[in-house]
Amino acid sequence: MTGAHVLPADAFDELLGGGGGPATVAALRASERSWRLLVVRALIDAYGTAPDGAWELLMRARAADEAAFEELLAYPAVGVWAAHTLRRLRGSAAGTEPPDTGYLHAVAASAAIRAGLDFRTVVPVREGWAVLPALGAVRVPGADTAEVSAAQGRVLVAGEPLEGPRWHPLTRLRADGWALVLDDADPYRSLRTPLSTEPVDAEGWQELFAGAWEILRALDAEAARALAGGLVTLVPRPRAERFRPHSASSGDAFGAALVSVPDDAEQLAATLVHEFQHNKLSAFMHLFTLYEDQDQDQDQDQDRDRDQGRDQGRGQRLHYAPWRDDPRPLGGLLQGVYAFFGVTGFWRRREHPLGRFEFALWREQTAHALRGIAAADGLNERGRRLVAELTERLSPWLAEPVEGDALGAAELAAADHRATWRAYHLRPDPRVVRAHLEGRPLDEGAPELVPGVPARGLDTRATLLRRRLADPAGFDALREDPGAAVEGARPEDIALVTGDTAGALAAFRARLLRGDGDPETWVGLGLAARAAGDPAGEALLGRPELVMAAHAELGWESDPLETARGLLG
Repeated sequence: MTGAHVLPADAFDELLGGGGGPATVAALRASERSWRLLVVRALIDAYGTAPDGAWELLMRARAADEAAFEELLAYPAVGVWAAHTLRRLRGSAAGTEPPDTGYLHAVAASAAIRAGLDFRTVVPVREGWAVLPALGAVRVPGADTAEVSAAQGRVLVAGEPLEGPRWHPLTRLRADGWALVLDDADPYRSLRTPLSTEPVDAEGWQELFAGAWEILRALDAEAARALAGGLVTLVPRPRAERFRPHSASSGDAFGAALVSVPDDAEQLAATLVHEFQHNKLSAFMHLFTLYEDQDQDQDQDQDRDRDQGRDQGRGQRLHYAPWRDDPRPLGGLLQGVYAFFGVTGFWRRREHPLGRFEFALWREQTAHALRGIAAADGLNERGRRLVAELTERLSPWLAEPVEGDALGAAELAAADHRATWRAYHLRPDPRVVRAHLEGRPLDEGAPELVPGVPARGLDTRATLLRRRLADPAGFDALREDPGAAVEGARPEDIALVTGDTAGALAAFRARLLRGDGDPETWVGLGLAARAAGDPAGEALLGRPELVMAAHAELGWESDPLETARGLLG
């Protein structure tokens, strides 16, 4: 049985402030290895009896090479499998397939190979691939299982040598002594539902990785070493739309970052910082609680604030997160502010126009979320301290100068996201709407949170702004058909982000008068009205849900700007 982990006081302070040097990350990795051992032990107990021979083979491997055994059990995909299977066996996670007990045989086989044992076992074959966790996969067509054996150092899978033509070894991405596993094989690398093995272009990833490492090391050598000491695997996913990368991580998989093919090395560097922040906070939260009902949500990738509602399915309070389209519970909100604090710090030191935009946007959005979470119910003393520490470190950045074009673009993007989120997810009390229409403003508290389904990403206009700042010359090609390059974009969005205020105002207003009153159009009208100095912009951006509800009462033929002006005061 492992002893209790004690995080040194200086490491505790570093993590609460959003940082953590190499020694702190090493302490987190040690605690996560113990956490994984406990999860696997609980999993074996939940089985009642371990799958035939698998546990015995694991214990043989542990006796032969304990360091290699613990390294394998700490492998991120093994953690995802163990946690998910334990939840299935305990009945706390749903699923249509039986719990995947066969994967334990694959883990045992990998452990035995690492330890140099002679052994024989059978592993599952998924969609034609037999996977050996942390090692690679062997193509085994037309079979459900494959025998793995080793004798005198020679390993066979389905009768073929491990080094044969059907063997797909995992690639190690290398840069200045850092080796990061490019895992394109393990079914549990996805962090959620199992994936089939999908070999990728490792050379392309190597070039991007080397470039990202140079950027990270030049920005902050100690932080780069800490990241290199914590991340173990990069899980490649297909390329996403430009400036809309997809990434993820999981509290069950310390050391993993799932990343779509990035636009360039800089985007990869920013993404690794983002996901490593999630990794650190998840490991910290395995040691310390930060809020009530922590077991309900440690989901990665972001959050929300001050207009709060209740998730009727799980009874959780939901919040606004300036980086998500949907409302988020408190755990997600904490994860988001922690991750975007790191992202803000990354972009703070990038001097090109796009970098200045990202810095200006994320410092404001993170500060906004921190103000909201500070007032949220549920934080305990440690959680309040984390929020206070992040706020203290972020505050000086808010005063740093950012040149006008990037700053103006960031202000537009922030206002757009907040207002569009409100328009989709908040519903005013009908009595409040009627009172405003009758000229007797009535305030009966915050509007109700009723999660909606956005028709397009709330970052659509922000993505257009990124394209304009990064490639002004190429941006003109978007004008005729913006939706072909940026999903969901419309010609009036182009007018808005290029400063054609009159054109944007007319286009948004015309769309609404035709009865096409989606939230994006209402908020676009508000942004254009504000830029034109029309007081209607204040109402449209501050309480778009109220303006939309009032206009619905008046009828779509009524002037939307007059409706907004009538609700001021």
